Amino acid sequence: MNNLHIPVLLHEAIESLQINANGTYVDCTAGRGGHSAAILARLKNGKLICVDTDPQAIEFLKTKFNDFEKITIVNDKFSNIDKILKKLEIKKVDGILLDLGVSSPMFDDLERGFSYHLDGPLDMRMNQKQKIDAKYIVNNYDLEQLNELFSKYGDIAKPYYVSKKIVETRHVAPITTTKQLVEIIKQCVPFKELNKTQHPARKYFQALRICVNDELGELNTLLEKVPHILNKNGTLVIITFHSLEDRIVKHVMRKWCVDSSPKELPIMHTPPFKLINKQPIKASITEVQENKRARSAILRGVIKND
Repeated sequence: MNNLHIPVLLHEAIESLQINANGTYVDCTAGRGGHSAAILARLKNGKLICVDTDPQAIEFLKTKFNDFEKITIVNDKFSNIDKILKKLEIKKVDGILLDLGVSSPMFDDLERGFSYHLDGPLDMRMNQKQKIDAKYIVNNYDLEQLNELFSKYGDIAKPYYVSKKIVETRHVAPITTTKQLVEIIKQCVPFKELNKTQHPARKYFQALRICVNDELGELNTLLEKVPHILNKNGTLVIITFHSLEDRIVKHVMRKWCVDSSPKELPIMHTPPFKLINKQPIKASITEVQENKRARSAILRGVIKND
């Protein structure tokens, strides 16, 4: 398995975290440890908690950070951050980092079924211990459910023909591989879509992956918990890779950074958070040239005022 993973917006993420050398930090999507290693390099007497839902990533992290006592590695969903901290007897932390989406090793491993370029089983589970995978959804959701899924999570205007073709095809035989699904999609999209730079199956695969892993639900749950587990001057930094995630992050962060006290009160209150950067940070041209997966990355961050 290829474990090469180039962390996106590495310098920008670490600078935005404003790391306190003696603080406690959580890398909620530790993956292959790229961002975690950079956080660790800034710590003196601080602590780092590496969280990942993928058991393969956890095994890699244990080997990578075997000699570091400052690190605790946890195999769990990041939405359980409050439970993770409680188990570790930690009340609050000084920084939280999320690098959302799928890591390069996951995409490049055909057995994981994330890639529309590789032929593999229709899986797409970040944690392969869970029961529901992409194959189950493709072969069991009815036409209306598939149509809604592709429209909602793939932001696809007219997914009906693909959804209908999936239902018709599986009546003959189950759809079990990524190649089968790609061919179905190619048969249904307009000819002009086949000649575009972006692969015609990209948004359909994105939609399935988000549904399989409840990615938006996980993100929303974590964001609800952040205000309660960050210390004063604590930071939250999030890197997103598609508009659905970024829309959620942008909306919540802006809400946090506005004074919500009634307008009729004579005294203005300080909002609970302030933006670290007024404008979202995107990868430089140089970074995109070196790592094409950085092209859609957007970084946003906030710092807690109280």
